[in-house]
Amino acid sequence: MATPAPAEEGAPFSLRRHPPFTAFWSMRAASTVAYEMQAVAIGWQVYDLTGSALALGLIGLAQFVPAFAFGLFAGHIADRFDRRRVVRFCQSVETLMLAMLAVGSATGALTMPGILAAVFVLGAVRATEATTIHALLPQLVAAALIPRAAAGSASANQTAIILGPALGGIAYGFGASAAYALSAAMFLTASLLAARIRIALPPPARERPSLTSLLSGIAFIRARPAILGAISLDLFAVLLGGATALLPIYARDILETGPWGLGLLRSAPALGALSASLFLTRRPLRAGVGRIMFGAVITFGLATIVFALSTSFFLSLAVLAVLGASDAVSVVIRFSLVQVETPDALRGRVSAINSMFIGASNTLGAFESGVTAAWFGTVPAVLLGGIGTIAVALLWMRLFPALLRVERLGQR
Repeated sequence: MATPAPAEEGAPFSLRRHPPFTAFWSMRAASTVAYEMQAVAIGWQVYDLTGSALALGLIGLAQFVPAFAFGLFAGHIADRFDRRRVVRFCQSVETLMLAMLAVGSATGALTMPGILAAVFVLGAVRATEATTIHALLPQLVAAALIPRAAAGSASANQTAIILGPALGGIAYGFGASAAYALSAAMFLTASLLAARIRIALPPPARERPSLTSLLSGIAFIRARPAILGAISLDLFAVLLGGATALLPIYARDILETGPWGLGLLRSAPALGALSASLFLTRRPLRAGVGRIMFGAVITFGLATIVFALSTSFFLSLAVLAVLGASDAVSVVIRFSLVQVETPDALRGRVSAINSMFIGASNTLGAFESGVTAAWFGTVPAVLLGGIGTIAVALLWMRLFPALLRVERLGQR
């Protein structure tokens, strides 16, 4: 039987006792574990094959191009079809691609062009999956509870980002094929969990496809300066401050660890983010959320600077945890602003724009990090990125005063 979302905004409500949300939480955790495992495996395998920072940047570019090219179409798909089925289809394709990478690694047939081709397909599918997941969440709870649900969903994501890289690093110790095979199994598990989401979804609005409907998400965001400011701030801050693409270099050449160390480094931001997400689930932000968001982005930049200069493995883990916590605060605020203000008929297309910005900041940021590291060196590239993040936050305070003045979440 379908489980309705709670309708009473003031009634006590536990996310853990809401079956649609718990199924969603488990599905998202399994999918993110799989994604993080394959990210560790691909990053280590590529650097092992090439020894090139630029090659690591190309992995980011191969993810960015399809995500950007197909992002708007992904939003239209999320608004026209059952979002649960779209998520399951994407996870099934991801299972197939990881199984192919496992076979290619086991037989020795996998080459750098083959890895880039697989990453291209995974980038397109992952972009569609992420857009649809973001649009699905608000259908599970009442509007006033979206900030709590967003923090709870973020905790699933960050729990998985802690476990996924560690599992990926351990599995890679048995060979790249083992890491890819385990990742494929986790994507399959996520697809099975998605089938357990039971909720009375309204019938999708079968709006006739047109250029206007395709671009309606862009028009909606442009008309709301606070949302535009939040999304673009995340884009440029992470684009400049992202150091995760260079973690294989830090792990092997600067901090002198192995694949297990790379897994821990990738997990550290998620540990900090999980702590922040759990805190926000229990204690939602009540006031001054715009100022808090800018403070979180500045903290992100400061943590990036310290990480760039660190030669201590444990100090690097600590500042990466701070980086992750500050990023989680920014993510919950941005996600809540977008979802609370957006009508359900447009959530897929607006979430697509949001996902495109997120994907651009992560994947294009990885390419930017690889290129600047090849030009200036790894440490200067990360250092300049942290400084750039702080500069962007200060500039955005002037460009988007509406975002700075946002006081509360969870209200239309």
